[in-house]
Amino acid sequence: MPVMSNRTRIQSDYARDGFVVVRNFLAVDELEPLCQALDRYIEQDVPSVPDSSAFFHDPERPETLKQLQHILDPALVAYTRNRRWVDLAEILTGESVKAQQPEWFNKPPGIDHATPPHQDNYYFCLRPPSVTTIWVALDAADKSNGALRYVRGSHLLGIRPHRATEVLGFSQGITDYGPGDVAQEECVELAPGDAVAHHGNTIHRADANQTATKSRRAFAIVFQATSCQRDEEAFQRYLQNVNQQHQSLGLQASSNEIAP
Repeated sequence: MPVMSNRTRIQSDYARDGFVVVRNFLAVDELEPLCQALDRYIEQDVPSVPDSSAFFHDPERPETLKQLQHILDPALVAYTRNRRWVDLAEILTGESVKAQQPEWFNKPPGIDHATPPHQDNYYFCLRPPSVTTIWVALDAADKSNGALRYVRGSHLLGIRPHRATEVLGFSQGITDYGPGDVAQEECVELAPGDAVAHHGNTIHRADANQTATKSRRAFAIVFQATSCQRDEEAFQRYLQNVNQQHQSLGLQASSNEIAP
């Protein structure tokens, strides 16, 4: 779907719901080089990156890789400057943007890995919360393999209470998630190349991958409006909680954490 020609629909859906789906954001011939660059990065670079940047369910099993952050590979960082990505982010935030480092997510088949309900801006601590994540499916994402679930309109209601979880990569989850939230959930099913963009305050979660054969990989970039300022006191409290989790798991300390 062309981004600029669908500007009005994209803006209105995002403003109302806190997320918007952009079908065919990347065509098949555009998706292939991205997947190849990621495969090369995982094979050649990930074995030597800090363990706070590459999360495995089982470090002894490479196939259980579930999350990458702080990606510095030039071919992948180039997407943060890609005009289509930047245009979409600027449409959604209403101003110029700057990108964080790319990230990659997976729900490997056969592994019980649910994503707790959370709001990204609890992690980012940005004021105003003009921050959006563009999340592009590399595999088909559906109910069976852990498609993202968003609480419609939750971005309009501020940040909810969070507390520590036991989920590596998603160290904080909402404490009072209940039936009212579930009633407003929308499961966003995506084909490879489709994108979903969500506001930093939008509550979202994902079930575990229930399949034996299907991965649920995605490539994502967080864009923040240039007007955003980080609440350093809140961020340091958050970072302390992240590092406590990492230390309890025998991992290196982190300088940041990105969460979808």
